[in-house]
Amino acid sequence: MRTDITSAASAIFAANRARGAVAFDVHLEDGVTRRRQLHESGSLRVRFPSPETDGLSAVFVNTAGGIAGGDRFDIDIATGEGSRLAVTTAAAEKIYRAVGPAAQVNIALQAAAASHLAWLPQETILFDGARVLRRIDIDLAESASLLLCEIVVFGRAAMGERMLHGEFIDRWRMRRGGRLVLAETVRLDGDIGEKLTKPAIAKGGVAVGTALIVPGDEALLQRIRELSESFGGEVGMSAWNGFAMARFCAQDAGRLRADMMAVLGRASGSALPRLWLN
Repeated sequence: MRTDITSAASAIFAANRARGAVAFDVHLEDGVTRRRQLHESGSLRVRFPSPETDGLSAVFVNTAGGIAGGDRFDIDIATGEGSRLAVTTAAAEKIYRAVGPAAQVNIALQAAAASHLAWLPQETILFDGARVLRRIDIDLAESASLLLCEIVVFGRAAMGERMLHGEFIDRWRMRRGGRLVLAETVRLDGDIGEKLTKPAIAKGGVAVGTALIVPGDEALLQRIRELSESFGGEVGMSAWNGFAMARFCAQDAGRLRADMMAVLGRASGSALPRLWLN
């Protein structure tokens, strides 16, 4: 009898999990970037507001209001030859406590020759007990360019909240011209709050971020380092394999966001999406 009840509860739990998927591509037509194919399903939507630059803008909206354990979201974006696309989110994404399986977020980004893709979502906020497995796969043509950022906040400090326990697994893979040039996986689990206090991990920081810039070299890093006196948190930068990366860590999410905005502005020379300025 207990087995039947447990099985029924598991089935109800699975049936009530949020699912969302968006896949679309853009192409260049008469010198203008236009949307081509678009597929949406579940609670994930994408909207295309008026362009803020000479490219196309896209904004993701999660109508589920957040992500909880057992939810799954899939994003697949491709930019055609010579096109320009900037993608952001309508608000910070919240990952809530999981009582069962971890949430899954899968992101696939493809950029064809001479195209430019900017993946600039707002922060991902992890609540205490959150469990999430995120996978980001990037496939760039040799002449494509990329500006990508991700910010993760461990609890809402302004609300007196901390992420003490949970699981965060973040797997990134990037190929350029068909060749693997970046492969890394970050794993934090168990007593995350305690681990973040360790000097070798976050030294008490509650927010971390990464900016990935392709192409990138030492000359670009030198221009970014000119901003170092204005940074409110820790920022480390390096360049290899034809791309540059900046790592961020701060004890205040607002400071990290400001540092990220400064770096992205210097790296791209283009204005950030208006939603970042609200």
